[in-house]
Amino acid sequence: MPARATAVADLRDGWPSALESGAFLTGPLRRVAVPDRALDSPDLHRPARGVRSVCVPTTAVERARALRPLLPADAVFSHVTAAELLALPLSYAIAEDQRVHVTGPLDTRRMRRPGVVAHRVRHARGTTSAHGLPVVAPADTWVDFGELVGRGKPAGLDDLIVLGDAVAFDLNAIHPLHRALASRVRPRGKVILLEALSEIRLGAASPRETVTRLMLVRCGLPEPELGQAVIDVAGRFLGVADLYWEEHGVVGEYQGEAFHGSDEQRVADGERRKGFEHQGEFVVEEIWNEDLSSPEARRACVLRFAAALGIPRCDLDLSRVEPRFFSTQTMELAMQRDLIRRDRRAS
Repeated sequence: MPARATAVADLRDGWPSALESGAFLTGPLRRVAVPDRALDSPDLHRPARGVRSVCVPTTAVERARALRPLLPADAVFSHVTAAELLALPLSYAIAEDQRVHVTGPLDTRRMRRPGVVAHRVRHARGTTSAHGLPVVAPADTWVDFGELVGRGKPAGLDDLIVLGDAVAFDLNAIHPLHRALASRVRPRGKVILLEALSEIRLGAASPRETVTRLMLVRCGLPEPELGQAVIDVAGRFLGVADLYWEEHGVVGEYQGEAFHGSDEQRVADGERRKGFEHQGEFVVEEIWNEDLSSPEARRACVLRFAAALGIPRCDLDLSRVEPRFFSTQTMELAMQRDLIRRDRRAS
């Protein structure tokens, strides 16, 4: 029998509870005379000193479970790790952080281990459970992302808005975000968090819906309702619109490839569109990934919606189609510094 199979068989036969969580501490098992040949088998993985697991941790959940046996009782998973455990949307730049983030009270000893980022905080965070693991609650996780904003850091303004929209959607309310931010004294990234909070809306069911809304509104189109039921003049329910301009009779539907790319789903989407356009009461404009893939595609998408809404091109600011990373304050300071440098060169 292979060494790994032998080690796992020994543990499963004599100490099955050690395998239930996926990762376990060796110390307690050594004290009850678990054989060293089982605990020190080279085919058991060692995600951290004093911890063993049967499989190599590859996902956020597995990495967190591998570290869980070492955490103090008052420590919780936070920041990027909390967002991943809570299934909140992250940009590629943020998701590249494979480290495990944990948070504990300010008076606790900081954990120092490879692949672990330990945060000590003055203000208590709300907590919840995800995958059986303790995590910082969604609203407080959003505020914690203010620490990931800044020069050389991965998060920007639109990342915070996308994350905030997702938290608001899950909680069915925006006020928990206001409350979480107000509960902190001088949190990192407060300026950009406040600006993001002013653009967070309730009802966006996907990150791309948020990105589309931001692009359209920033360019000068009226604010749409999100996730709203569409009712015709006869009082019949036609469906729930991703973006809805009731006054103009315009529906915007984001068609993500993951859910709308199959032939069957395209047929269903066609029937859904027919329902919205019943008797010509509503105009339906679709948004696909390619509509957001380049500046030219974004401008064309804005112009298409402007035409449907009856907004003349002269009322649009197409220079604002690009996603935003920096806060308004940061951009204004950069412009001021640039003017100062120009004045110095000219003098």
